[in-house]
Amino acid sequence: MARRSALSIRIVEGRNLPAKDITGSSDPYCIVKIDDEAIIRTATVWKTLSPFWGEEYEVQLQPGFHSISIYVMDEDALSRDDIIGKVCITRDMLAEHPKGYSGWMSLSEVDPDEEVQGEIHLRVEVLGSQGSRRLRCSVLEARDLARKDRNGASDPFVRLRYNGKTQETTVVKKSCYPRWNETFEFELAEPAEEKLCVEVWDWDLVGRNDFLGKVVFSVQGLEAAGQEEGWFRLWPDKSKPTEDERRGSLGSLQLQVKLRDETVLPSHCYQPLVQLLCQEVKLGRQDGQVHLVTLLDETTTAECRQEVAINLVKLFLGQGLVKEYLDLLFELELAKPCEPNTLFRSNSLASKSMESFLKVTGMPYLHFVLGPTIARVFEEKKYVELDPGKVEIKDVGCSGLHRVQTEGEVIEQGRQHLQSYLGELLDAIVRSAPACPPLIRAAFRQLFQRVGERFPQHQHAKFVAVTSFLCLRFFSPAVMSPKLFQLRAAHADARTSRTLLLLAKAIQLVGNMEPAAGRAKETWLSPLLPALQQGTARMRDFITRLVGTEEGEGEGRPLGPPPAVVKEGLLLVHKTRGKVPLLAAAAGKKLHFCLTGESLSFGKSPGAEVRACWGGRGGGSGVALTPSVCACPFHQRIGAIALGDILAAEKVEEKSFGSSHVMQVVYMATGGQQETAYLQCKCVNELNQWLSALRKACGNNPRVLRSYHPGVFRGDKWSCCHQRDRTGLGCDRTRHGVTLQDWSDPLDPTVEAQRLFQHLQGLRSTLRDKYWELLEPEEAQNGRRGEDAALPEGLSRLLAVLGDLERCHRRAQPPAPAPALLQLQT
Repeated sequence: MARRSALSIRIVEGRNLPAKDITGSSDPYCIVKIDDEAIIRTATVWKTLSPFWGEEYEVQLQPGFHSISIYVMDEDALSRDDIIGKVCITRDMLAEHPKGYSGWMSLSEVDPDEEVQGEIHLRVEVLGSQGSRRLRCSVLEARDLARKDRNGASDPFVRLRYNGKTQETTVVKKSCYPRWNETFEFELAEPAEEKLCVEVWDWDLVGRNDFLGKVVFSVQGLEAAGQEEGWFRLWPDKSKPTEDERRGSLGSLQLQVKLRDETVLPSHCYQPLVQLLCQEVKLGRQDGQVHLVTLLDETTTAECRQEVAINLVKLFLGQGLVKEYLDLLFELELAKPCEPNTLFRSNSLASKSMESFLKVTGMPYLHFVLGPTIARVFEEKKYVELDPGKVEIKDVGCSGLHRVQTEGEVIEQGRQHLQSYLGELLDAIVRSAPACPPLIRAAFRQLFQRVGERFPQHQHAKFVAVTSFLCLRFFSPAVMSPKLFQLRAAHADARTSRTLLLLAKAIQLVGNMEPAAGRAKETWLSPLLPALQQGTARMRDFITRLVGTEEGEGEGRPLGPPPAVVKEGLLLVHKTRGKVPLLAAAAGKKLHFCLTGESLSFGKSPGAEVRACWGGRGGGSGVALTPSVCACPFHQRIGAIALGDILAAEKVEEKSFGSSHVMQVVYMATGGQQETAYLQCKCVNELNQWLSALRKACGNNPRVLRSYHPGVFRGDKWSCCHQRDRTGLGCDRTRHGVTLQDWSDPLDPTVEAQRLFQHLQGLRSTLRDKYWELLEPEEAQNGRRGEDAALPEGLSRLLAVLGDLERCHRRAQPPAPAPALLQLQT
């Protein structure tokens, strides 16, 4: 059994942001921090006060997280980025919206005294007998304090206030992980109504000290408990008066945020539910009966349908039945009254499932087809415009020394550019039939056959059915927003964005298989009509070849392991003073790292790390190769760390190497000693992607560390906590459970089954009512409706299985925590 917290975030757009640049505009981007740790950075949208991002993320979190802060920043090339404002969402706020929060939130000004983070380790107790009692507080240590000084650290000390008296600890210089181990005593006031306030401050030689957070204790609660020791979260000073004059004047963000606290039971608990769903899919559609999938489609709201579709697709992928599941959806959808020209245009469960299926299984194929053309559009930045109402002559400039281009010449030039991009893209699509994954081809083949049988007089409809998914729901959205499909690292500028929009529209018209209909709506597309008609013919031939070849192997089997390469890229290796034999010779250089299902390997060029002369120990653990094993120039300084030897993957303090994008990989070397490799990424997103990939790959390693040092060991001590024992316990907790979801993640059927159970559990009564509603009228009148009415076997079994799972969850619930007697959030 595992308890998980999953956070879904969609940063949609901003509006009415203040201008931060002298041009009267801003270059906004967002930083998402979870408990003050930067997890996500959106792309920058240039020169706008109303940016659109549309970026979606799902983060797996530690179960005890407290808040999410989203900072809107203005990017500056020559100076430090400006803070525009922030939005803070607490865990309690999300708990009030179990279906998720969606809406606009006003940005608030960033107050330095509210930017606190970290925890403090205290032991508080009451000593003595009645009449001479004392309050003792031992200040032991703190971790992950806010960085307030320019050197990337702080100089923290603790101030204790009780009953009008104040005491202070010593100052620990240049540390966000200080250790004090100091004890203070106060005479206990009678009655014990005063509160003990423990404040953490950053000492400054010049200017006022910076506030780092505080903890307030109820002494009355302490009397009842006797003694309390533990780590306490630091809180901002809420006693200060808040100023809301600027709230709203900083603009606002449109967000969609949902928190799922999940208790995932052992996999065998979900087997009855999984087996029932699989049996219903194998059974197929029965005339005169209401299928369980139909009930699920009819009772799922539009807001939840996308999520349910993804869960079902992943579940059946893991069971090797996704082809049968999609075929069932096609058959049920076509059994409804429908027209051949409007097939699969609604947001039904069939449409959403097929769309999710393409994204889960077809992203490498999408990158293979669209990648080169998208890269060319971004690099060339051609001015493309066909709409006379939007042509801007000044953007084109002079065509010669004597005259400016006319509107017609600009449109003709734009048509040529767009036709060139469209031709290249269609060439890539037409050639891609052999590269299309067999599972996708099989799904399209089924769809093609089903629609052909349903509309024998409209053979054109079966081609449109395939392109409605492939072009309209897969290729076209990726062309229009390549950042959202990981085709580009940044959003397009205004000119490139317009070119991509026109190219996406052209792909849609080709996918509609009727270019003339599109021209009737937007007459200015008429110059492109010959290219669209030619593209339609080529698309028809491509669909014929795509669905024409039977794939005999692999279609019905469960989806295999993820691709061999999980993540790869160039990383800078940092030098440390310790002896690290694996990477010592590469310090200060960039190497190509490659993470697979077996190891983290590296080499001087892409591919070199997998061509290493594997030697040394036969078991394959630890260092696989050293320069002494292979003397050829190509293979020198190539090695690998087995996944079973990786103990932790964590961030490194900014002050250690002057960068906030450095990670450390702690591993067990050949001789059995613990070593650390420090690797620098190019940005916060790449850093978190590498950390997520490494943590997922090593998630089942029983030797993972529970604590680590976020600094480096230099001289005779750690830079973070100043400990002198290099092999001692770390001063901060590891974050193995914090990961970003990615389309390449391996399937986890147990999690998908749990999420389906949560959804179905809320539909138990609705499913029963919908069944009677969907029955034929005469059968519904003759049947008994109510709790005792006879239900079909599939629905009856489903309700029974949901009841059993509910009882399993009740037994697995932990006991309610004891009420907090001490800490007050004031």
